[in-house]
Amino acid sequence: MNITVIGGTGLIGSQLVTRLREAGHEVVASSPSTGVDLLTGAGVDQALKGADTVVNVSNSPTFDEASPDFFRTTTGNLLSAGERAGVGHQVILSIVGVDQVPQLDYYRAKTLQEDLLRQGPTPYSIVRATQFFEFMDAVLSWTSDEQAVRLPATRIQPLATADVVQALADVTTAAPRNGTLDVAGPEVFPLDELGRRTLAARKDPRPVVTDDKAGMFAAVEGDVLIAGPDARLSATRYEDWLAANS
Repeated sequence: MNITVIGGTGLIGSQLVTRLREAGHEVVASSPSTGVDLLTGAGVDQALKGADTVVNVSNSPTFDEASPDFFRTTTGNLLSAGERAGVGHQVILSIVGVDQVPQLDYYRAKTLQEDLLRQGPTPYSIVRATQFFEFMDAVLSWTSDEQAVRLPATRIQPLATADVVQALADVTTAAPRNGTLDVAGPEVFPLDELGRRTLAARKDPRPVVTDDKAGMFAAVEGDVLIAGPDARLSATRYEDWLAANS
């Protein structure tokens, strides 16, 4: 199968390119560094030439009110180029519960991306993932100082990016779902408790203060970031991942 990965040099994209090539597929890794600019459309037609499937794991450079325009423009350009190239399957990576948190600019932007894909001209698949283990250090940094880390008790079900990549690879090489697959980790944690476990593994003595107004995830209510009963659950536990990455 001929596959183009948009965002193919990033955290998820680079792993996906490797995984697909190891499985014997012909893969083009596309990103601004390879001359492909989804915002302007430059290089997109060439990147999609001969592609059976396109996987879009590119991301907005910001999480603020500018992100909807980014996804509106880039998704439109990619769908148009895909139609011209005769692409038979468009795949994107999104977020579990993304349409349940309209108060977050970035989540509204990703919901818009999903809607544009559904309304587009090409059969599609959406892989919605929960939060990544690899992003936990960044989450801690948003609301921390030298004395403490402040986190809400928002419940999340994180997973390793390697497991996201495997799910994407499986969906990419199968028939279009014309629907969504949720992928999530095997365990649910309050975010503040996950912060405590992370700091302990990092030998960081700072306390985690539970603060339901701290950080981006403070805007999330209930269990909307928890995967539903039909989700694909990965096997990698956070404690095991921490032990291997601390």
